[in-house]
Amino acid sequence: MHAVVKSGGKQYRVTKGDKIRVEKLDVEAGKTVTLSDVVMVGGKVGAPLVAGASVTAKVVEQDRDDKVIIFKKKRRHNYRRKKGHMQHRTVLEITDIKA
Repeated sequence: MHAVVKSGGKQYRVTKGDKIRVEKLDVEAGKTVTLSDVVMVGGKVGAPLVAGASVTAKVVEQDRDDKVIIFKKKRRHNYRRKKGHMQHRTVLEITDIKA
């Protein structure tokens, strides 16, 4: 069975055993987290959420995304700025889906 879960402003299609990377959650590695914003379970679509549905996941690790380079330039003005940004992410392993 699969589900569609909302986390961090994005939606993820998950099944049991999947590993997903979501926006940072304040949970230590090894702990369990319950995602209650379930948009769809199996073929049942919520309006906007499915009542009583939840997805349980184990936090595998806290890491950071690949670096994104921000480069600003104004031609003919000798203006150049280069910055890098690495977004914090949480890796979750889906352990259970309840409809």
